Amino acid sequence: MLTGACASLLAAALPSAANPQLVVDVNSLKVYEQQEIYQKWYPASLTKLMTAYTTFRALKSGQLTLESPVVMTKNAAGEPPSKMFYKPGQAVTLDSALKMLLIKSANDIAVAIGETVAGSEPAFVNLMNSEAKRIGMTSSHFINPNGLPGAGQYTTARDLAVLAITIKREFPQYAPYFAYEGFTTGKKNYPNLNMLIGRFDGADGMKTGFICASGFNQVSSATRNGRAVVSVVLGADSLGGRADESARLLQLGLTSTGVGKPGLTQIAPYGETRDMVADVSKEICNPKAAKIRSENRDEVGRQKLMSPYIHQIDRPLNLVAAGLIPGTEKAGSVKGQTETAQGDVANVPIPVPRPVF
Repeated sequence: MLTGACASLLAAALPSAANPQLVVDVNSLKVYEQQEIYQKWYPASLTKLMTAYTTFRALKSGQLTLESPVVMTKNAAGEPPSKMFYKPGQAVTLDSALKMLLIKSANDIAVAIGETVAGSEPAFVNLMNSEAKRIGMTSSHFINPNGLPGAGQYTTARDLAVLAITIKREFPQYAPYFAYEGFTTGKKNYPNLNMLIGRFDGADGMKTGFICASGFNQVSSATRNGRAVVSVVLGADSLGGRADESARLLQLGLTSTGVGKPGLTQIAPYGETRDMVADVSKEICNPKAAKIRSENRDEVGRQKLMSPYIHQIDRPLNLVAAGLIPGTEKAGSVKGQTETAQGDVANVPIPVPRPVF
């Protein structure tokens, strides 16, 4: 174990030494390329994949349906952006909430979903960590449903691949939520923050995330000619950088033979600093880096993409509908219903299938 000055020196060198990433076949678990996959990292909004998975488990158990109301509470409404800015008492269906969670990455919706599933945010976080342990995420811990930074919130590229593959295997019926190009409330349109959707051949999910401490993160999936792969990119330096690298990894996974490649479960933990949570704030959130990112935009402000595997969308986005439940626009209109629903769902056990990993 590293201690004292040695650990401090390694921690200081960590950001430039480690940018975790990998690409893995969903069916065979062959890993076509990997780097620092056991290095602990801030997940940022990739946390919402765990929120979605935990919610899918609640749907599977029958305690909720896609039409169940998700009501904004004062606690949820107080989350910082990115958010939907709904007022306490306003409600959306769980179907709409999942779209807002995975397309816009709304922090307030993430908390509201958690409260709906488990009765309170802390109870939902406990569920998240229980589910993560059950499916084999050996180096992950969550402290909230949205990925806002804090001590004790961490994951690894390896664990994120486990989560993404588990979602795709266990809940194929919910795959469309990760692949929508955007949604509309009827008043405003929200494009998907995943720049591969509609732009990379075969892209079908999954989630992006960013905080200064993590850099630009992305979990992506694609299917082509019967082959499905998942990639993870952590700590990229820009929106475009994470998209370009994700596209490279996906293309590699979709076209490689995979002969002689190890399986994901065959790669033993490695890396001297793997038990330290990397923090790349100084590299990502400084004036020079921000200037470079600003200059790397086209004449209409879009992030430039350099990958030969990504093409621009030259048509209107295909948007799905999501918004407030009609009649609940007035804050507080469904308060009593919310309290009853939350009390019911908190006490329903969720069946436990055999873990994939």
